[in-house]
Amino acid sequence: MYIKKNYTVRETLFISGKHFSWIVPYVLLIAILYQYTALRNFSIPWLPLSIIGTAVAFYVGFKNNQAYDRLWEARMIWGGIVNSSRMWGSNIKAFVVAAGEGNPEDLFQLKKVMIYRHIAWLYKLRKQLLEPTAWEHLSLKGIYGQDARQKRQKLGLGLYGEDVTDLEIRKYLSAEEHNALPSFKNAAAQMIDTQSQELARLRKNGHVGQFEHVALQGILNDFYDHQGKAERIKKTPFPRQFASFGFIMNCLFIIMLPFGFFSEFAKIGSYGIWLAVPFIIVISWVYVVMELVGDYSENPFEGLSNDVPMLSICRNIEIDLLQQLGEPDLPEAVPSIRHVLL
Repeated sequence: MYIKKNYTVRETLFISGKHFSWIVPYVLLIAILYQYTALRNFSIPWLPLSIIGTAVAFYVGFKNNQAYDRLWEARMIWGGIVNSSRMWGSNIKAFVVAAGEGNPEDLFQLKKVMIYRHIAWLYKLRKQLLEPTAWEHLSLKGIYGQDARQKRQKLGLGLYGEDVTDLEIRKYLSAEEHNALPSFKNAAAQMIDTQSQELARLRKNGHVGQFEHVALQGILNDFYDHQGKAERIKKTPFPRQFASFGFIMNCLFIIMLPFGFFSEFAKIGSYGIWLAVPFIIVISWVYVVMELVGDYSENPFEGLSNDVPMLSICRNIEIDLLQQLGEPDLPEAVPSIRHVLL
């Protein structure tokens, strides 16, 4: 998640500048053909061109709005995980009590194991959500895929070059539980199930009352709900008919744009065609950027700079839960990298 108020010129070009590599040659090619060949006799009137441009702008605006809804829903899901996690730690501390003459130290260890397992679940869920899918940019070929991989590598986002997740999971799980994770198709869901089975044992041994058991199980059910909502966004692509046709219409408009501009600017004189070139490039770039805004917002768990900052959220929850346990050795909050919060 980008946290600075505005992009700098350099950051703007880093995000969208590569598209000048095809916009500029195309516009210059049409300008040369228009100047020196019979292509000068072909032009597109302003009326149909303006109608197409307006339609593309409305369509891309609608698509970007829906993409933002996906991004904001993803952030709300992780906001729910934050709230439920705090309730989990607080309720585990309050509801798990000694049975009979139970050892207070053993009771504390029971609480610690369940809170530690939840911290491991947070990092495991994040790792699962960052696995690339077929429709995300990292899986694409060509300029889009190359650009996404470069951004991920340069900013250190997602899972690139990162061992934080595995270290955290290993730190907060027993060796037996950690070694069992690869055998599960959905390890994060199984970790919640392990918590549920642990609650049942605590209820059977008298450490948790019936009311407390129901309350704690309700929080675990909330975690299932949060995870399911996040997986729905991750595993359901933004409707490709909206994304694909928006991209196609943008390309068609940019292809047609020079044929409307050059015919008008040619009326100025022999230099009019070359005067039109920078205007066409800028307008084409504006439409490309509008397309990119939605395109890079529709997958909020991709591991790029506009994603939900899951690592930072996981670390903040980890700090809160460790403080609830009274542990003095707390990890540092996750710093931003080049104004991007991971």
